Amino acid sequence: MHSTPIVIVDDDLASRELLSRRLVRSGHHVVALASGREALDYLGANTVSMVLLDWQMPEMSGLDVLQAIRARWSELQLPVLMVTAKDDASDIITALDLGASDYLTKPIDLPVALARIRTQLSRQDVGERLRASEERYALAAQGANDGLWDWNFESGTLYFSTRWKAIVGCAEDEVGDGQDDWFGRVHAEDLPRLRKDLEEHLAGRTAHFESEHRIRHKSGAFRWVLTRGLAIRDEHGTPVRMAGSQSDVTDGKVVDALTGLPNRVLLVDRLDRLLTRRRPKGAGNLAVLFLDLDGFKTVNDGLGHVFGDELLRAVAGRLRHSLRAGDTVARHVDDLSPRTAAPEYTVGRIGGDEFVVLLHAVRDVVQATQVANRIHRALSAPFIVGDREVFTNASIGVALDSGTYAKAEDLLRDADTAMYRAKAMGKGRSEVFDAEMREQVIERMHLDTALRLAVQRHEFVPFFQPLVDLRTGRLSGFESLIRWRRPDRGIVLPSEFVGVLQENRLIVPAGKRFFGDVCELLRGWQTLHPSVEDLRINVNFAGPQFGEVDLLDRLLEMLDNSGLSSKQLVVEITESTAISDFEHAIDVLNRIRDAGFRIVLDDFGTGYSSLSCLQQLPITGIKLDRSFLARESQHPAILKAVVTLAGELGLTVVAEGIETIEQCQAVKELGCGYGQGYFFGRPVDAELTAALIASNPIWPTTVAEMAATTGRT
Repeated sequence: MHSTPIVIVDDDLASRELLSRRLVRSGHHVVALASGREALDYLGANTVSMVLLDWQMPEMSGLDVLQAIRARWSELQLPVLMVTAKDDASDIITALDLGASDYLTKPIDLPVALARIRTQLSRQDVGERLRASEERYALAAQGANDGLWDWNFESGTLYFSTRWKAIVGCAEDEVGDGQDDWFGRVHAEDLPRLRKDLEEHLAGRTAHFESEHRIRHKSGAFRWVLTRGLAIRDEHGTPVRMAGSQSDVTDGKVVDALTGLPNRVLLVDRLDRLLTRRRPKGAGNLAVLFLDLDGFKTVNDGLGHVFGDELLRAVAGRLRHSLRAGDTVARHVDDLSPRTAAPEYTVGRIGGDEFVVLLHAVRDVVQATQVANRIHRALSAPFIVGDREVFTNASIGVALDSGTYAKAEDLLRDADTAMYRAKAMGKGRSEVFDAEMREQVIERMHLDTALRLAVQRHEFVPFFQPLVDLRTGRLSGFESLIRWRRPDRGIVLPSEFVGVLQENRLIVPAGKRFFGDVCELLRGWQTLHPSVEDLRINVNFAGPQFGEVDLLDRLLEMLDNSGLSSKQLVVEITESTAISDFEHAIDVLNRIRDAGFRIVLDDFGTGYSSLSCLQQLPITGIKLDRSFLARESQHPAILKAVVTLAGELGLTVVAEGIETIEQCQAVKELGCGYGQGYFFGRPVDAELTAALIASNPIWPTTVAEMAATTGRT
């Protein structure tokens, strides 16, 4: 039973007390009052569950009291049952029209009265629960800050909540109830996907509807929203209604979580609108500065990602403050609404260690490069990250739009291209994009594609250049050199493609196949010419190959397949590769040496720490780079010292780049044991190499031998 009382209002004491006793015996709490005025005063000060109101009373009739009650409380809030001795249908209808919930006739039939009282109290309970539920729903919706929508499929109308309209920047009366009020605002690229997601749910193929898409704000900008919903179906499973919510997720989509700067999504959106907006004459040009931090990977890998993230945040802060006081950093997608003046600069992070500065209005490329120079100066000062002092700078690419660009991605692409040119030119500098760069990028793309096909088609072949023992003039081995037999061009020299092979790591599969080919050829030559059983082949390994964890396993596997011994192959690694990660180089080279391979340090003399590395690296020899020989020819004492040091360390010395008999005699007299160069022969294919082996050549190594060979005295 209800804890709040049922109020009985009747001017007849006997009737009032009789009804009260009966209701109390039935378990109800009752308050009995003698007049309409008392009743209204009591109701104004107390909460009650129901009123049983006598029809005929002095001063205020039951109908007068009923009207006063309904002026303040609804039927759901306070049920009123009229108690009357009348049985006139018109009077009863009048009472019901004035807001009576039901009626009882005198004399009162108690079972009927109790049944009607229970019905009204049940309705009141349902109403209270519904009202509480609606309040909870309203509070939850308000707390979630989501927009609500309700789609009636029978009428085809849509209801949009005030918050839904606010998300698109509209007032209450600026959004109608048609489908176009929603779908007409959706970005053209996202609309097909949104409709498909709706169709999937309405067809019953998904349990819930969910779609993330862009919707046009009143300002003209686009906001990212996440829309969810659920269809209500009839007994046949046909959707009759659908309701759901819409959340504004723009910040999560357009703001970089690490730095708080705009991300690529926002930058592209803003730049697209800047490109399509009509600019007044003399308003200036758009420009993009594309920044990539120099050496960030070393910091990130060496000190950890947490340290790297701190550095990125510090760089973002430095970029903010490097622009003059009038510059701004944009954060919201609607900054360019008609009500807001466009900021002169937008700074954002598009991923990794790459940042972008959009210059909204610059006079010319000179002013754009001045901004780039200001950024260089700002980044040149040390960063204090944690307890460490870190130095970094940026390579910056500049692209200027003078009305020729239609898409943001094109302008960003060209600025990115210029940035890579800046890196190639020495880092820590700026480069301005020009049409020649684009042609080079397209050419590079074609080259990359051709190289990938070349790996698949086995178009890389070994050429061989003789290595000669300067003491005897006899052939001691060959250096194997990769060549590309390109179907449309013939033989292509490595200077045109090896760098790209290394950058895209195609050198790994290409090198594996190349090493196998060399082993197979060497085994065939030994079978044909048993006298060259001790012939050795030098094989070069680039940095990406050297970094493969299973490099040694691959080498041994290919030796086993060809039946060769590890003593017949010499591993060449360039000096720059060895010193780039010195500890790793020592570890890998030790394992290769322990497997029986000889190891030669190639291009010796081109690095900056060669002498200090000679004793620590597990190598058996060095090859003096031709540039080193040319540089030191004027100071033979330095070259002599290097050769002597190598001899004392037990290392063989090969002099590369020998082109004349005079050079050959000079390096021989200095103590070089082996020579290589055009004097002994250019690199040739496997067929000509086999013919050279068969001829068992002997080369002169001094001027006197040369003269004797040619018949001169």
